[in-house]
Amino acid sequence: MAEATKKRRNLSAVDTSDTGPMVGGSGFEDPASDLEVYAKEVLMALISDNLPPTPNNFSLYFDRILEDKSEDFHKQVNAVLDLEEDNDNEKSIALEKNLKQGFSAVKSVLQVSASLYQNIALMTKVLEKRKKELKDNSDPQMAGSVITSLEHDVDRLSLILKKQVEQMKGHYDNTASIVKSVENDTIFDNQYGIYNKRYLLEKIAQESSLIKEFKHKSTLIMIRLSKKLETDSSIGKASVLMTRTVARMLLKTSRRSDIVAHYGNGVFAMLLKHTDLQSAKKASDRLSELVSSSNFFLAEREVQLRISIGVKNINTQESVESMVTCTLTAMEAADANPAKDFSVCEDTIEETNT
Repeated sequence: MAEATKKRRNLSAVDTSDTGPMVGGSGFEDPASDLEVYAKEVLMALISDNLPPTPNNFSLYFDRILEDKSEDFHKQVNAVLDLEEDNDNEKSIALEKNLKQGFSAVKSVLQVSASLYQNIALMTKVLEKRKKELKDNSDPQMAGSVITSLEHDVDRLSLILKKQVEQMKGHYDNTASIVKSVENDTIFDNQYGIYNKRYLLEKIAQESSLIKEFKHKSTLIMIRLSKKLETDSSIGKASVLMTRTVARMLLKTSRRSDIVAHYGNGVFAMLLKHTDLQSAKKASDRLSELVSSSNFFLAEREVQLRISIGVKNINTQESVESMVTCTLTAMEAADANPAKDFSVCEDTIEETNT
């Protein structure tokens, strides 16, 4: 007889009255260890209920079982989760508010533009009317009266138009400010279809904080198309297509946990989470080989692609700016040496294991 399918348990009926993770002693001296024990408890609950341990299911059980843990353990777990928090909801709300303000400002510009158009059309009609009056009246006195009326009409409409132009300028400046604000909040690079520099720097800082807490290893690599290809006059605008090809390869070969971003001016970056320096070197080798095997054909000419890579471990003792600068320097060193596909940046500050 086939084995009966397990019944899924009711979480509300599960005994989760223990005050913390299943560890000996007080259980709060090592956050990483306590969290590991708790994660095993969550995983065992999923297995017991015959549920696949997918990220969604794990997240659901993680939160539900946590509800009955002690307040101290709650604070401990939340402190760890805060390090990984992206604040996506808050950012989305702020972005939505800016977009709504932008739409409102654009609407105001359009309304003023419509009013300006109507007043200009009105001025055209007034001019036509006064022109006809002058044509129909040969009396100098009447002509003078018409001209006086025309001057009055023009002065009045000019004053209205001046105010509306000032209003339009104000609405335009407001719209430009909102667009700039939205641009500053974006995380996407439209040119290459990957993350942008602002998001990259934010993630490096976040990963540095996580490393300080959990003591794992992560690495930053910076990549660019070889300058020899970019400056080859026979290639011309095709270098732009080559750079986009490199961006697509980086995105295609990256893991879900990696951050692929455009740093600027055709320089790309990959934040390799939970990857030590040796693994990053191997990844750089594989990436160089992959790009080198993807040749471009320009008319009758075959062009071999080549990239230069700088490699740097994330050092919690260094600033984000220092790490990025060092990685870029290593990338330039690799580009200057035809025999090297990548160059490793040595730590400018020795990291201490605390």
